[in-house]
Amino acid sequence: MKTGNLVAMGVGLALTMVSATAMAEGDPAKGEKVFKKCQACHTIEEGGKNKIGPNLFGVVGREAAKVEGFKYSSAMADSGLTWDEATLDQYLTKPRSFLKGTKMSFAGIKKEDQRADLIAYLATFK
Repeated sequence: MKTGNLVAMGVGLALTMVSATAMAEGDPAKGEKVFKKCQACHTIEEGGKNKIGPNLFGVVGREAAKVEGFKYSSAMADSGLTWDEATLDQYLTKPRSFLKGTKMSFAGIKKEDQRADLIAYLATFK
């Protein structure tokens, strides 16, 4: 393997590790404020109703398209995704680019710290 490829792989790994650390350090209190962007379409409380989007209670760690009573797009239903921190971070950046055919019309959250805070907030609902 060429030295340049090894360096690129090392840099990529380092960035991934830094990103994972940043996600783990999100602030749930700040994430609650970010969640206000989500409330028009989602509920978060246990047993909460589905709206335009599914209830998000227990979303962190859950397989995609598993909320009873919500009709998911075939893209989401067939995705095989699990909503871990890294997957949520990628999806929330720009949902329609991450998963072609998703019904979620939200444009996304550009700021990495806001995504980390939101994910930390979502993780408190288990």
